[in-house]
Amino acid sequence: MNITFITPPSLDTYKPAERTAGCTRIVYDMPNIYELTVVAILEKAGHSIAYRNFVLERASEKDCNDFLKKDCSDIYFFWTVNLSMPTDLELQARIRNAHPNAFCIFLGPGATFFTSAFLTHEKNIVVRGEPEETVAQLIALIAKSEEWTHLQGISYMRITDHTAVHNPPRPLIKNLDKLPFAAIHHIKKYTFSNPKLKLSPYITMVTSRNCPFKCIYCVPSSLTFAREIEYKREHHGKKPPVAFRSAENVIAEIDQLARMGYKAIGFMDDNFIVAKNRLREIGEALLKHNIVWGCQARADAIDDEVAAMLKKYNCRYVDLGVESFNNEILRYIRKNITEQQIYSSINTLKKHSVPVKLNILIGTSPIETVETIKDTLQKAKKLKVDQVMFNIVSPFPATEFYDLAKENGWIEGGEYTPTDVQRNSILNYPALTSAQMERLLFRNNLRFYLSPAFVWHNIRKFSSFTDFRIALKALKVKLFG
Repeated sequence: MNITFITPPSLDTYKPAERTAGCTRIVYDMPNIYELTVVAILEKAGHSIAYRNFVLERASEKDCNDFLKKDCSDIYFFWTVNLSMPTDLELQARIRNAHPNAFCIFLGPGATFFTSAFLTHEKNIVVRGEPEETVAQLIALIAKSEEWTHLQGISYMRITDHTAVHNPPRPLIKNLDKLPFAAIHHIKKYTFSNPKLKLSPYITMVTSRNCPFKCIYCVPSSLTFAREIEYKREHHGKKPPVAFRSAENVIAEIDQLARMGYKAIGFMDDNFIVAKNRLREIGEALLKHNIVWGCQARADAIDDEVAAMLKKYNCRYVDLGVESFNNEILRYIRKNITEQQIYSSINTLKKHSVPVKLNILIGTSPIETVETIKDTLQKAKKLKVDQVMFNIVSPFPATEFYDLAKENGWIEGGEYTPTDVQRNSILNYPALTSAQMERLLFRNNLRFYLSPAFVWHNIRKFSSFTDFRIALKALKVKLFG
């Protein structure tokens, strides 16, 4: 069978959606390791896979259309996030015109939540939630022309009456070590660079799935979100358990990436720092290969011992989810940390010369005001950290915050629409409007990223002009679209 994983160019009026975090438009290129893990599953089973990412290729809509006219794939896979839905549905329609008998299979959070929107044809299939085991079984059956409609974790259109069928969910994968490493040989020809690491070649890894904490708004990554949406449906809103790869399995992948020439890794885990022994084992492997890296962590995971290890093992950034410096707001969103804990973690990281990036989220609760947002900005600037990322909260479906926003009438138009959290708001509170949030976001970004201190501090750290150019382009996109 001919199988193609396809990422089309944007077919709406916006920039392409970023499909790994899944809640923004692209600022700089990111490898979709979640999709590439599914590719690896199928290649391990002996299937030949074509991987066409028209965004990475810098290809046009015409290029994509020309490809479809000449292509003869039996199956097309899409990794769909909320912001990519209009583009993916449009491309599916074009595939139907060119290849009416081809299967279109949709993965990711967009398809997992808005499932029925994709069931417009009897050969459209949605693989909900965690996709790897379902995809492996589905393609094995299709390849042998055997019945597949009984599989757990899929939705499809029934041929007899054209109604949507949603099969029961599939249990979560218990042993992540049995999954193959992401099939990054398909993207080896592309240059990826993370402005926070300032060194390439760069690649991403993920060593765990989900997060045990209960922040009401959170959508950490597109894989986590799809996994969470599907699990909550079956378990009355409860979050799925966290799953970890073993340190040995992670180290084996690091060794492989080092042999392939990668010098920088961004760990995409919702929370990478969960156990000191595990951090130490993985850190030693990174140090052995002289790989620089960064990760996401909670403020309460940082102490002197952890910070010392991060410094020793060449960690070049820690992304801290701060959201606000207001204790009342932190309690409301159930962040389960305090303003003092945030200060303590930042000071500890700075003491050990570990670069800090703060993630601040505007509009997470109805008690936020223009004044609390300005206060958070001033406090962030005084801390003199390496970077601050400002975003606006979005009421993502399947989160508790969505339920609150819908019940209280905070959503413009009454219902969620996909929104780029780096730029737009669809929320209005009694004391804070969407327009105010958007203005504050833009001003905060300008004041931080164009400040002489930020420019001077960061420009000296780039290892090559190429990495600097990529970072400059990313900053332009972030600030001005």
